[in-house]
Amino acid sequence: MFAAERRQLILEMVRANGAVSLRELARVVQTSEVTVRRDVRALEAEGLLDRRHGGAVLPGGFTRESGFPQKSHLATAEKTAIADLAAGLVEEGEAIVVGAGTTTQELARRLARVPGLTVVTNSLLVAQALAHANRVEVVMTGGTLRGSNYALVGSGAEQSLQGLRVSRAFLSGSGLTAERGLSTSNMLSASVDRALVQAAAEVVVLADHTKLGTDTMFQTVPTDVITRLVTDEPPGHDDRAATELQALADQGVQIAVAGSSGAASGESVPGRPPRRDMPLPGQRRTHAPGAGPQLRSATAMGEPQGSAERARVADLRRR
Repeated sequence: MFAAERRQLILEMVRANGAVSLRELARVVQTSEVTVRRDVRALEAEGLLDRRHGGAVLPGGFTRESGFPQKSHLATAEKTAIADLAAGLVEEGEAIVVGAGTTTQELARRLARVPGLTVVTNSLLVAQALAHANRVEVVMTGGTLRGSNYALVGSGAEQSLQGLRVSRAFLSGSGLTAERGLSTSNMLSASVDRALVQAAAEVVVLADHTKLGTDTMFQTVPTDVITRLVTDEPPGHDDRAATELQALADQGVQIAVAGSSGAASGESVPGRPPRRDMPLPGQRRTHAPGAGPQLRSATAMGEPQGSAERARVADLRRR
């Protein structure tokens, strides 16, 4: 296993458990405690975790947030796959809002190819990705620049969104649980995200599997307001993420699972544009009485809901 792969796995274990001993980390990544200690020290230097005697813990509890340089190097393949799949939801001529984040930045790069699009955003990085796109209009909010994630926040940003109405909002965050929905560790960012949600008829959350089951300080989008989640397939050892996906589906969230190789599972391959024939979500909670909402993978989004989705959920939970 390469050092980057080891460190990604170590980070996922710490996020899933809150605290993990060096011995357990060494057992899972199949290397020595000396090597794991070196990996943990490198991850701490990036602000992704904290070292403790004999182990590693989450950095700073609810109140600490990794900066953009750290986030931009985390789960990059997963974010690419999620962005590929999410871009397939956007139609020519649509008006949408896109929030701040490294995953939404990846989405914006793909939206540059959608003609006639209008994108409202509080993110300098999203605006930059679309700045030279032909036939894409970018509308930026006002506000105060928050340097850690290059986003405009504060009352100026929120007031500029009043009276706005678009078809969809694409948002990311620091954590996602079925109990509280999407959350972030910064109060100003949370407030602007809530204003973005108010402007949209539908809410699409982009979150890789490392954020599933993670709860941070400020709620941005309650679960019952989330229309769709676009995520990647959790690794086989991550039972918590699979369980969280099922719980979200049980609460009516439509779920699309992208592959981790940069292409949506069963939907597209490298070099081909993502599919654009995915059905848009209709009225929330329209499932038949007594029948729970289904977890929809990328391969099933163009098919009727039923046994295929249930089998996929069961397979994720078994792994």
